[in-house]
Amino acid sequence: MTGGPSTELAASFGLAAPAYAEHRPDYAIEAVRWALEPAPGTRVLDLGAGTGKLTATLVELGCEVIAVEPDPRMLAELRQALPRVQALAGRAEEIPLPDACVDAVVSGNAMHWFDPAAAGPELARVLAPGGVLAGLWNLFDDEVPWVRGLAEVGGREAIGPRDTPGQWPTATAHLSEFPGGFVAAERAMFPHRQRRTAESLVATLSTKAGILVLPETERTDRLERVRAYLAGRPETASGEFDLPLQTAVLRLARVC
Repeated sequence: MTGGPSTELAASFGLAAPAYAEHRPDYAIEAVRWALEPAPGTRVLDLGAGTGKLTATLVELGCEVIAVEPDPRMLAELRQALPRVQALAGRAEEIPLPDACVDAVVSGNAMHWFDPAAAGPELARVLAPGGVLAGLWNLFDDEVPWVRGLAEVGGREAIGPRDTPGQWPTATAHLSEFPGGFVAAERAMFPHRQRRTAESLVATLSTKAGILVLPETERTDRLERVRAYLAGRPETASGEFDLPLQTAVLRLARVC
């Protein structure tokens, strides 16, 4: 990945690794099953694994998982949470694994950070013939009125085009083609939810890359506006509530 704003955003998560581990949602299990459905086996690489949110679901499904993550602080959280999982430092453009060693490569809220031109050949190299490449994203379901209002208050830095069901297909369209023989891009969405309080939802949004890179005063002001909005909505003003999500999946197959 070249230098610039995208690099700064991608590198920002380590600053909030413990909060990311505590507050980010897991992934709808049916979405993960669908992502892996065509894979020829159960050896799975979780690439850009972060603190292990998707890794944990893969383990729950009985997969043989290897996790690869570039940020040492995120990797430390993953190793602490899932000590039995093989977790390696690495990135999509330089994967520290041998040829044809996994049946599927999956990525939770991370594929958009990959450089397709450089990552495509590496992904093809580590995948067994007939292997699957799948990206998963947790989206805020802005068909729900209070979530739509949250997106307006939080702004693009908190809930951007890639974070809502209506805009996700366009925002990730460039990921439908990877060099290296990947074809038949398919998309699907699966209902999901996360149990939150107003304060834990503010904490969740505070781990978004766009928020993390804001100047401190602007970041504080934005999160305070979100906090005030949640305090004024009957759905979120007191106690716990369900945050409506959709787990979106982009699935590609590698031609033998």
